[in-house]
Amino acid sequence: MSAEPAPPPAPAPEPAAAPARKRRSAKRSKNELLAIATAEFARVGYFGARVDEIAAKSSTTKRMIYYYFGDKDGLFTAVLERAYADIRAAEKALDLSGLPPRAALARLIDHTFRWHATHPELARLVSSENALDAMHLRQSARQAGTNLPILQTTARILARGLADGSFVREVDAVDLHLYMSAIALFRVTNAPTIAATFGVLMNTDESLAAAIADLTEMICAWLATPA
Repeated sequence: MSAEPAPPPAPAPEPAAAPARKRRSAKRSKNELLAIATAEFARVGYFGARVDEIAAKSSTTKRMIYYYFGDKDGLFTAVLERAYADIRAAEKALDLSGLPPRAALARLIDHTFRWHATHPELARLVSSENALDAMHLRQSARQAGTNLPILQTTARILARGLADGSFVREVDAVDLHLYMSAIALFRVTNAPTIAATFGVLMNTDESLAAAIADLTEMICAWLATPA
């Protein structure tokens, strides 16, 4: 009677570090997808972007995109959330609390203009989302608190300016933030048509520096003038 074959060896236990490696790998894959999707949505807009093309340009698959983000709308929402989170994180890193109010405001204006000039994808993503009536941001659970820090920063600058006499006009932080952002975004989204219709090139270093200086002077003069 022949002996029964020996059972196959039991699989080696998974190393304790394996789950952590998988999480890091998944995070890298998601970050890569978001970077590629950001570029694609910014290039051709929400309707022009195709999940197939985004998958083809990445190291993952269309199936994994749906696994991570649910669908195209979920992916676009994640792209918007990350774009806003990036600019808010950069603003937080400025640490304006040690500067006098006028200098702090000037630094914030400078940063706002230069960020949008060097990250034009944000303005283009916002344009796409506005065409969709902000349907993705309205449904985003993360977005509500993302913009709060910049409003708090702006409010503190205004309050310090009123306290030391640098500013005399009381202005809502939301209004001031929107005034700065509107012009900075306009310079990105409308640069091609302005060049075509007026012959003015807004994407040069000289034009950017002049716009920053002009807006800083205008806002500071406005804040220093009684209502």
